[in-house]
Amino acid sequence: MKIAVIVPAAGLGTRMGRSSAERAGTSRKQFMLLEGEPIMLHTVRKFAASPRIHEIVVAVRSEDLDWVGDMLAREFPSGQARAVEGGNSRQQSVENALAALEPDTDLVAVHDAVRPFIDLETIDKVLDEAAETGAAIVGVVPVDTVKQVSRANGHARIRATLPRDRLVLAQTPQVFRYGLLMQAFQAARTDGFTGTDEASLVERLDVDVNVVLGTDRNIKITKPSDMDLARLFFQEQAAPLGTGEIHS
Repeated sequence: MKIAVIVPAAGLGTRMGRSSAERAGTSRKQFMLLEGEPIMLHTVRKFAASPRIHEIVVAVRSEDLDWVGDMLAREFPSGQARAVEGGNSRQQSVENALAALEPDTDLVAVHDAVRPFIDLETIDKVLDEAAETGAAIVGVVPVDTVKQVSRANGHARIRATLPRDRLVLAQTPQVFRYGLLMQAFQAARTDGFTGTDEASLVERLDVDVNVVLGTDRNIKITKPSDMDLARLFFQEQAAPLGTGEIHS
């Protein structure tokens, strides 16, 4: 089974904040340095470590295409990972990367560039589920009580308490059969629909999307305080190696 991974990395990362970006030397969170290397590179390495993944396509802004492509070529001389030009939105970036895949691809996994702590066990589980059913994502059950509210005149008022056993917080990877994902993007483009993730595009086709439970360590680094937690996770991840070196 031929499996490809798409990593959208063309975002501007405005939530990270200017001062934090300046300290890291970049205004985009996917290229901020975690233990001396871009977060995005740590993420790509996780998928490259899986023997099931045939290729990894990273979608970046046009001005980043050359240097990211060079970095991936040095890191993966076999050509397992490459860069393509993304778009002005996540949806456009994923669609551009999808168009760059070979049509004999069986499964496509889409994973956030800023989720570098995905583990191989979870990757295997969501790949297995998608191979069987055609569509699967990673998600976690919320631990906090979730309230539905309405907003008016600057106030938010509770209207309902939602049962947590019927809710999940969507993560990535989100994995789909190649043809199904192509169909979903075509329908979204025709209808002018913009989704918040790939699953929302597939759901519009009245296709069931299954959920594989992930872990709360699969964090999405979107704000400065996330970097402190990321550094802690990274050190914990490296500790069992027992070499005194830092690895991803």
